[in-house]
Amino acid sequence: MPSVFRPCIDLHNGAVKQIVGGSLDTDNLKTNFVSEHPSSYYADLYRKHNLTGGHVIKLGPGNDMAAREALQAWPGGLQIGGGITEKNAQEWLDAGAEKIIVTSYLFPGARFDEERLRRLAEKVGKERLVVDVSCRRRDDRWIVAMDRWQVMTDMEVNAGSLARLSQYCSEFLVHAADVEGLCKGIDEELVAKLGEWTTIPTTYAGGAKSADDLALVERLSNGKVDLTFGSALDIFGGTQVKFDELVDYNKRALEV
Repeated sequence: MPSVFRPCIDLHNGAVKQIVGGSLDTDNLKTNFVSEHPSSYYADLYRKHNLTGGHVIKLGPGNDMAAREALQAWPGGLQIGGGITEKNAQEWLDAGAEKIIVTSYLFPGARFDEERLRRLAEKVGKERLVVDVSCRRRDDRWIVAMDRWQVMTDMEVNAGSLARLSQYCSEFLVHAADVEGLCKGIDEELVAKLGEWTTIPTTYAGGAKSADDLALVERLSNGKVDLTFGSALDIFGGTQVKFDELVDYNKRALEV
């Protein structure tokens, strides 16, 4: 399969926003875009164009209602992440999520708890579970970051950790938090490494600034990694990438 565009809906304080990822939960929050449209507007847009595998991310509290509105607009068409735990996972699937996305719950005290992941996979099924290994770069390594990307965990993103995690989930979501929202280009080295390391569907997010980035990601990852666009996209107030371009790209890619 070729690399394709995966859509997103980022929620903050109940609104659809695009935020510089590294600034979340800091005193210097940088917001690129606040939408005048509800979350359901974007979910319906993605549904109309059959853009599958998209994710709704709740960035902090106050987003449950907006998340439910998005899921109701396209039942079974979107994944949901942000504050997902063993207790509420089934509730979100029942609300219409295709899959649940989990990060922070797996790292109590910032340390990976494999037993939590195993129980969650048993509860909802491996095929409905996405592990978010969003990360920040430290020298030549990438470390999983939790709690809106502000807390570094004890897990490095590499072939071994991804193989371990993939026993329990059907997909990975990887936000490169250091470049998220900056529209200055993807982390090419990370994308290439993900292409080497991952054996299950993987979506990368962070820094995409041109429709040409889809072809770049495909080349770097040998088609094993898909790409999410955020702040650069015209539907999120950006000027660098047109949504219609990405829809057309997906149509062409999936016809091959």
